[in-house]
Amino acid sequence: MPNTQVQPPTQTSQTQIPAPTAITPALLKQHSITPDEYARIEASLGRTPSLTELGIFSVMWSEHCSYKSSRVHLKRLPTKSERVVQGPGENAGIIDVGDGWACAFKIESHNHPSYIEPHQGAATGVGGILRDIFTMNARPLAVMDSLRFGPLDEAEPDEALRSKNHQIATGVVHGVASYGNCFGVPNLGGETRFEACYSGNPLLNAFALGLVKIDEIFYAKAVGVGNPVIYVGAKTGRDGIHGATMASEEFTEGSEQKRPNVQMGDPFMEKLLLEACLEAMATGAVLGIQDMGAAGLTCSTCEMGARGELGLTVELDRVPQRETGMSSYEIMLSESQERMLLVADKTRAQEVLDVFTKWGLDASIVGEVTAEPNMRITQHGELVADIPNKFLTDDAPVYRRPVGEWKAPVPIDPPAHVLEELKKPRDYTADLKKLLASANICDKRWVYEQYDSMVQTNTVQGPGGEAGVMRIKGTPRGLAMALAGNGRWCYLDPKLGAMHAVAEAARKVACTGATPVAATNCLNFGNPEKPEIMAQLSAAIDGIAEACTALGTPVTGGNVSLYNETKGEGIYPTPVLGIVGIIDDVTKSVPSGFQKGGERVILLSAKASGDNGARLRQFGSSDYANSVLGAFWGAPPKLDLGEEAELNKCLTALAHERLITSAGDVSDGGIAVALAKACIAKGVGAAVSLDHLSGDAYAAELFAEEASMVVATCTDEAFLKLVEVCGRFGSLTVRDVGTTGGKMLDVFTPKGSAIADSVTGLRSAWMGALESQLAGEVMTA
Repeated sequence: MPNTQVQPPTQTSQTQIPAPTAITPALLKQHSITPDEYARIEASLGRTPSLTELGIFSVMWSEHCSYKSSRVHLKRLPTKSERVVQGPGENAGIIDVGDGWACAFKIESHNHPSYIEPHQGAATGVGGILRDIFTMNARPLAVMDSLRFGPLDEAEPDEALRSKNHQIATGVVHGVASYGNCFGVPNLGGETRFEACYSGNPLLNAFALGLVKIDEIFYAKAVGVGNPVIYVGAKTGRDGIHGATMASEEFTEGSEQKRPNVQMGDPFMEKLLLEACLEAMATGAVLGIQDMGAAGLTCSTCEMGARGELGLTVELDRVPQRETGMSSYEIMLSESQERMLLVADKTRAQEVLDVFTKWGLDASIVGEVTAEPNMRITQHGELVADIPNKFLTDDAPVYRRPVGEWKAPVPIDPPAHVLEELKKPRDYTADLKKLLASANICDKRWVYEQYDSMVQTNTVQGPGGEAGVMRIKGTPRGLAMALAGNGRWCYLDPKLGAMHAVAEAARKVACTGATPVAATNCLNFGNPEKPEIMAQLSAAIDGIAEACTALGTPVTGGNVSLYNETKGEGIYPTPVLGIVGIIDDVTKSVPSGFQKGGERVILLSAKASGDNGARLRQFGSSDYANSVLGAFWGAPPKLDLGEEAELNKCLTALAHERLITSAGDVSDGGIAVALAKACIAKGVGAAVSLDHLSGDAYAAELFAEEASMVVATCTDEAFLKLVEVCGRFGSLTVRDVGTTGGKMLDVFTPKGSAIADSVTGLRSAWMGALESQLAGEVMTA
């Protein structure tokens, strides 16, 4: 039976902390604590730490929890606006979305666990981000995910690695699906990309968003000396011990044996925990609440105390445990899932316990709030840890690591053999179909059809479009959300690549008719002890800061994931941006694909600039260069943030006046792929004349991945008004390039027909490509 009786914690009879027999270099290495850091620990405490205290320091001072390598750079991010209610520093960021509602949202990584145990690593990543949302008293409304895997085909020449990539991809997707579906939250998709650099280090970035009344937000801080500290949720086991430390290390030979560091998730338990927590918070008896995520009971105890400038005492004998004989070290460092720590009004603690009894969950008073701002931990009547909170939080190490120079080891200009290839007559239809079947562009239905996208009946636009759109019931409003990031571009130019991540996610949100208003980010990089990696991270943060400032999307929180390396080989620098937007009237939301025949096809873009040489350099970072030409060179496309901001405002205005019937971002694969996907959406063909193209060879224009460009449709009746509205934004070009209808996609250039194929033929190339790669891998596994 759940332990739900109000009993004061037992007073400890001992104040002297037991120390380990010896603090050896091997013990410090085991805890990833450097000699200098250990010297700081001894100086802070004025004594030798106990083994439990050493473990506590190891997780709280890990890169994963302390951000010790990135904190100095993260301060450069914009974090405030009129809509921001809560910025970085809490479980989730919160913005005011109007009508008395606020939106809590955040993105976090679960990269290392997803490599070691793909299914559970991904599942618990979803569970953790959901708890971050409902800890704020927000009911989760939607989740999305950004996935990076190694190639499933011959792009990864090592057959063993291809087999491993297959195992990871299927395990991660199944893990995301199983947890979210069982919990009962719609998954609106996100993005899935494949690159060789992720073969040894996949990425799972999980995003969640929820709604809360703006006057009912809860915070993760201790309040009121003498108030009880209540443990609720699942029992504590030995799973996940040192998970935060493991997530702060490179993978080496034998890392796959760290399965005990990966937690086991129970989505049904989490659903009970959600309902119990929301009900308990509604009583008014709960004063503070914190998820037991990374570093488990350790993190929630010291961080709640630090935020409230108070202390917490915890008696471990009262912590519900599912295994016998657990030491204080194991209990404090366990990362068992589906657990929360609450601070309640001391006169109303029984009300809180009764709620959790009703939901069949463990709830136990394990301690109390104290005036002395220390974390004090006892077990079996003995004091095993006594640490000032600020030593673990505010006073954690902050490193100003050397920032070197980063220059991608690829040519800036196209190689001679590529130039020769581009001069040859080309079958652009065949090139388009090859692109549509390529790993990064092909239909990701195999991924998102495993997700329930309609549960809760709030979904307006689900997976497969530019962004997810959810209605806010009881109001006319809606929320749009999108994830974006291109590691290949960040590898070439970390600052510009990061700017593109912000711009693309915001553009996708704007395509739905929403106004982008806020951002969250997940920064996935390699080993920060390498100056070139710090150069990537610092430049990317500068790019995010510049783009978020220009586009009016302050960063409300997020996550930094470093040491994404295996055997010394790092991933591409991969900042992933989540952008949230608001639609005042959700019935005006705009789909991405062509809806019916007889409408005009409109190309909205920034005014073209740059010579042919610049365009060819930018073409080297495209999917066409990678998938069709098998080459990699150059720089990311140019980006004018002022033009990008104007395009977003224009799209929002057009949607508000119901002047466009569809809008799709021109990104991976360029105009040709954008047109093909718009046709495939509902089987509506189009005839398009791209008379503005120039030059002798059109590959670099048909398939160029330019910024600030959207393919839209409108009726004949709306066209003149559309041109008038677009004219308010002087930096934009509006081109009437064709009409929708029929069963073919025909694309003409000044030299005549360039692309001609049936929509059915294009769909055949696009759909099933990922499944074919997976099936091929199964046969060789």
